[in-house]
This record gives sequence, C-alpha cells and structure tokens, in this order.
Amino acid sequence: MRTPTLPKRHFSRRNFMQAAAGGLALTAMPGFAASMLTLPTARPQVFAHRGASALRPEHTFASYAKAIADGADYIEPDLVSTKDGVLVARHESNLIETTDVSKRSEFANRRGKRMVDGQMHDGWFVDDFTLNELKTLRAIERLPQIRTANTLYDGQFQIPTWEEIIEFVAAQSAATGRVIGLVPELKSSTYFRDAGLAMEDRFLSIILEHEYTRRAPLEIQSFEVANLKYLREKLGHRANIRLMQLVVNMDIRPMDVAKAGGKLTFHEMVSPAGMRDIATYADVVAPPTRDVIPLGKDQRLAAPTSIVDDAHQAGLLLHTWTFRPENRFLAADFRDGNGENARNEAGSVAEIKRYIQTGLDGFFSDDPGIGRLAVG
Repeated sequence: MRTPTLPKRHFSRRNFMQAAAGGLALTAMPGFAASMLTLPTARPQVFAHRGASALRPEHTFASYAKAIADGADYIEPDLVSTKDGVLVARHESNLIETTDVSKRSEFANRRGKRMVDGQMHDGWFVDDFTLNELKTLRAIERLPQIRTANTLYDGQFQIPTWEEIIEFVAAQSAATGRVIGLVPELKSSTYFRDAGLAMEDRFLSIILEHEYTRRAPLEIQSFEVANLKYLREKLGHRANIRLMQLVVNMDIRPMDVAKAGGKLTFHEMVSPAGMRDIATYADVVAPPTRDVIPLGKDQRLAAPTSIVDDAHQAGLLLHTWTFRPENRFLAADFRDGNGENARNEAGSVAEIKRYIQTGLDGFFSDDPGIGRLAVG
C-alpha cells in the first residue's frame, strides 16, 4: 500500500471474533469443516503484504506460496486493470519497477508520463497492455538494492490475474487443510474509472462466481471511499466478507473525494467522529504503523496514540501496515549493527510485539513468518 497524494454497525468487533471462534462465519458454508478453521481470532491476524515480499518478488505465486507456507492468515493481491479489462496483481499501474518491461524493445514506444493518484509517473502503464501482452512480461524485485537475494528470482514468474490467484489460494487451502484468507486492494479506482476501466463490477462478478471467495475470509481494502460504499451496497453483510478503509493521518483527501470536489480529509476520517462514519460502511480501519505508535525525534518509538481505542469504540477492527524486517525500516529501538539493509528478524519480532500490545487486531508484514513468530 502507498499513501495517496490527494446506520449502526451490523457486526461488532466482539461479535465478529466470537462468531469466527465459534465457527458461525465459516462453518455454515458448505465444504468448510469446523476442523479447518485455523485462522486466529483472539490474536492478531497476519496479512502477507504482497505475499512474502521480503523474501520473494512481490505479487508472484512464489511470494504468495512462501507466505502461505510461513503461516500467513491472509495474502494480499493489489488489483489493477489491463487494457482489455482483466484484473491483475501489481502494486500500481506503472510497471517499470516490478517487471522487465524496460528491457522489452517491442514495447519501447509505449513509455510515457501519466498522472496517477495525484502524482506524475514516468514508465509503462498496465492499462496500455492487453492481458496477452502482459503475460509476456516477467516479474522482477522492486527493491533490488535492499533485497538483493530476491533478484535471483527475477524473470521466473508471470503477472498473475485475480482469478488465477483465487484458484491458487483455493488449491493451497485444499493442500494444507486450513482456511487462507484473501485481502485484495482495489488500486487507483478513480484513475481506472476515468480510463473507462472501472474495476468494481468486474471484481464483484469474480468473487460472487468463484466457490472459494463465496466461502473463505475476504477483506476488501481501498484508500478511496465511494468504491467501498458501493461494494457494501452490492454485497450487503456477508459473513465471510469485511471491508477495510485504508487511511493515513494527514490533511490530504482520498482521490475520489478530491475528484468530486469534496473536502473530507484522511485526518478527519481518523478522528473519533470520522471513525464512526467509517463504521457505517466498513468493518476495518487501517492506518500505517507509525499512526499507531509514532517515532520520536530520535527515531525511537514514542507513546502510542489513541487510534486503536478510537477504532474499537467506533465498532471497527484496526489493522495496520506495514512491518518490514530490514534495519532501515525498523524503529531505532530495534536496529542491530549489521547495516541498514540487513535483515533483522529479532528486531522485527520485538517491534511487532510492541505494536501488538496496543490491542490492534491484525497487521500487514512483508515477512509473514516473522509476523507469525511475533504473534506466537
């Protein structure tokens, strides 16, 4: 996830956790036996951020498979749209950082500049490629200077479609005998709508047609507001589905709000009153980690904010993003002396444990195996 630049609760936090613990949400679904309900409920849930992206190139089957093997409760596909309207997994519309498109001479003339989510980007854009063209590209590591070992996998994997990911997770669930959730993010909805490639109805048709997503835990996230409200209207309150409002405590507006000329800012959305409003259409609020416990001037953890308690008071779950295992991403409290790009498992576990003490309900991690160690 990347920060953008611009009625009563139907199911309380306690009720959701009690229902999941007792099997209410899932055991009523044909094909899911009570013995398969291995998702933790009283403990925070671990969301694999773009898969196990600290260990494999993000949004590849290798990354998702590693995340599942390491115990992730959910895996995250960020969804964007191809030119011919197929939903695929990339963190953003620009393909330059995560594929080998810059080395493909046949696509050299498609490079250009485009405004996406309030920022100008230079590169190749997913909505200029058909699915068949996109499938000729191969994934590469997005942070090669930091995650050097991941570059060994460059060129091995195609860009997966949303439907392929669902089938892959369904197969992994069948193989492991445990329920594996999906936490898709609808990326840049306003951008794709303006391009004539609105994603919401296509997304809905897929999840409602596929047997696995009619049953398994599904948590749908967005930095925009209108798309989540639309999904709530269309989906109602299905037992296996939660909607997650992504936020950041800054005076910037969601892109759909800005596009419509509205004034609502994310800073207002994370106020107690704003949380109560979110609770009318979503089940989860998801701020970045440093909005839960900020860093002081010395880059060490300061006192926790009230955001977790405020969310719970509004009847929302709180999931935070994103924990990363390298020293450069850790608070100074937890870094070791092995260099800023060094993997620091012990420090990352200790940092996550500090955040768990705030009472949060789940978190995204680039290394879900470390997240599982922290949860215990």
